[in-house]
Amino acid sequence: MTKVLQLQYGFSSASPANRLHQAFLEAKIESGILVLYPDKNENEDISVMGKKARLLSRINNTVEAYLTKDMLSKYGKFSYPVIGSDISKKQEVIQADVIYVHWILNGFLSIQSLEKLARLRKPLIFVMHDMWTITGGCHHSFDCNKYTIQCENCQVFDNKKIKDLSYKGFNRKLLFYSKYQNLYFVSPSKWLFDCSQKSALLGSKPLFHIPNIIDKSLFKPFSRNVARQILNIDSNKHIIAFGAMAINSPYKGWEYLKTALNILYELENKEIQIVVFGSSPNPEILDSIPFETRFMGFVDNEYATSIIYNAANVFVAPSLADNLPYTILESLSCGTPVVAFKVGGIPELIDHKKNGYLAEYKNAEDLARGIAFCLKESISGHRLMEFNPVTVMNKHRELIKSVLN
Repeated sequence: MTKVLQLQYGFSSASPANRLHQAFLEAKIESGILVLYPDKNENEDISVMGKKARLLSRINNTVEAYLTKDMLSKYGKFSYPVIGSDISKKQEVIQADVIYVHWILNGFLSIQSLEKLARLRKPLIFVMHDMWTITGGCHHSFDCNKYTIQCENCQVFDNKKIKDLSYKGFNRKLLFYSKYQNLYFVSPSKWLFDCSQKSALLGSKPLFHIPNIIDKSLFKPFSRNVARQILNIDSNKHIIAFGAMAINSPYKGWEYLKTALNILYELENKEIQIVVFGSSPNPEILDSIPFETRFMGFVDNEYATSIIYNAANVFVAPSLADNLPYTILESLSCGTPVVAFKVGGIPELIDHKKNGYLAEYKNAEDLARGIAFCLKESISGHRLMEFNPVTVMNKHRELIKSVLN
């Protein structure tokens, strides 16, 4: 039987590595996960690195913070790994036939670590959860297209050097990618697939489009009234939900959502309540939203997340840069429509005015119109056919068969 190993920086039940791992197990494909940091709950399928690896991670992060001290926060995260663990001799790696590489930054693995894995000649499948794999180090390039030719003089940095960290990171990846023939790349979205085809880094590397997978037994519709009873939410109000793990993130578009909700307040006379999850009570949010607001706190349980989606009339995801957000897929799978900007891979998930609303990019008025439309028309969410878990798993089966042959 084929053995698959998933590599992930930290474990959580909602992590892409675990979701794919669980789907593999359900499909009778042997799978395991190797992580740097474990979840609080023990799991026999999860292998955890030791103290030395976590020490190396902390050293890496200190060095990275120094090297990227000139970063402009408005462009988001930039990763330039300098130190990582050598996992090539670990039993989990040796026993694996295929290795899926998910999020392995923040000092878990470096380019050198990945090269040691590549030397084993096992297929390495890089699942691209953002743009880092095809850039010199940024996780989203926004309007910058330098990754199609050569990253240099990066907008992320304030020092205006030509041969900056993006230049060095780009060439380190180029050397690594060009040296090995057992590297494969999977894009969850068609948008990132297209970007990757244009990337100067991937060139003629094998590239596949396979959407994110979701557990249909967890994320599915059930009675809205029951969901609200569980959460002690008024059944007569219109509930607008959104996630707010980091409202100051340049990727999440909080400023546009804040404006949209204030516009909506002028348009709508309905009883509306805002439900926020992923954040404890936040004064900045409370002071900015004119509607009654309830904080659900950080939710690390997928069952609880599913209940919140089912309790809502609409879910808003005002991302300014995103690949194929799980939150949108989860909400739609629970029957709750989604309002979001037309950016990245999001248009692949939302059928405009059918299962949600695609607002013009960075247009808060259109975002407000979308929320009002979904409430007025009682739009229902649904997952599009191409995101059927069976379809997605069949694509992974074909991929594994292909790379092993």
